[in-house]
Amino acid sequence: MIKNIMMNHGMPYFYRYHIKKTKSLTNGYDNLKDYIETIGDKCPHKYFLTGPRSSSLHFKLDFELKCMEGHEISKLASQALINGNTRDAHTIVELFLLQHDNKTLAVELPLWLENNEIPDYNLIFNSKEPLTGHIDVLRIENNKIWIWDYKPRAMNEKYAVTQTFFYALMLSKRTKIPLENFRCGYFDSAYAFVFKPEEAVILRNKQLKSFIQ
Repeated sequence: MIKNIMMNHGMPYFYRYHIKKTKSLTNGYDNLKDYIETIGDKCPHKYFLTGPRSSSLHFKLDFELKCMEGHEISKLASQALINGNTRDAHTIVELFLLQHDNKTLAVELPLWLENNEIPDYNLIFNSKEPLTGHIDVLRIENNKIWIWDYKPRAMNEKYAVTQTFFYALMLSKRTKIPLENFRCGYFDSAYAFVFKPEEAVILRNKQLKSFIQ
């Protein structure tokens, strides 16, 4: 039911997806289904060895962020960590969701953004190389594609919004699914923070100017 693919992207990443849920939950999202099922064979691994990474972006984007206590995904994370093992919390939470959550399709999904896919790419990332990343948790909720990142101390995160926004943008570009069909969030076992991604934020964000400089 779960397909496991190890990818050497500077360090080992274990991309996993649930075969049955991927087929049943992607109605209307054929391009997403195809991406999930074929990226293991088609991934341009060399992109992931150099260049900028979404998880290393240290600038803020101006989204309306909503904090939710007791969100479903936080409760699932709490169940996953009930034995108190926090050393491997990321993997434990991801596997638990993939195995027991009926909305989770994939974990550690690799993706990238080419330098010709958004305006001012070279200025924003100070690089011509592709931006890369791995989505912690990919879910389908209320017919929206949700990009989730597990953060053990979610309340203290400064740049998780930026990270998850670019995950959504990358997956939108790879699948050609409009960004309006995506939602983003990050979470721990107590809190979840969610927002609606919009590409226009890149252009109007004031703090981005200081980052570019």
